[in-house]
Amino acid sequence: MSCIISKNKKEKFMMEALKQARKAYNLEEVPVGAVIVKDGKIIVRAYNQKEIKKDTTKHAEIIAIQKASKKLNAWRLTGCDLYVTLEPCAMCAGAIIQSRISNVYIGAMDAKTGCCGSVCNLFDDYKFNHHVNSENGICEEECSEILKDFFRDLRKGQL
Repeated sequence: MSCIISKNKKEKFMMEALKQARKAYNLEEVPVGAVIVKDGKIIVRAYNQKEIKKDTTKHAEIIAIQKASKKLNAWRLTGCDLYVTLEPCAMCAGAIIQSRISNVYIGAMDAKTGCCGSVCNLFDDYKFNHHVNSENGICEEECSEILKDFFRDLRKGQL
């Protein structure tokens, strides 16, 4: 069962994830940001670092999960909510399931690689031992816009 969180709180946390996405953009990384919330407070923030670290696994979600696990001294992130500006890929959706995150709030959907409803839905289509609740469309316009701007600037050679 999903926790009842007000629309304003969801938007507030997603705007914090967008701040992280802007950090990635400024570093010429695909602008995806994430925050993990526990007990109504942000406990970690993260953004994509795949190019900087030269590491395929350095997606915002994975970095956030790693930081939260370290902070909480636990791999089980039960009771934590993840806010992410772009729909997680298969790797990230799998890590979210494995880490036992309770709820995922998604900004923009990803028709090419999204695995929380677009290409497939790892949260709902399979019978894993942990079920993740998800909701998409939180600050969708802002989350989509930063991605469009990034790829436009990249194509124009402005990054």
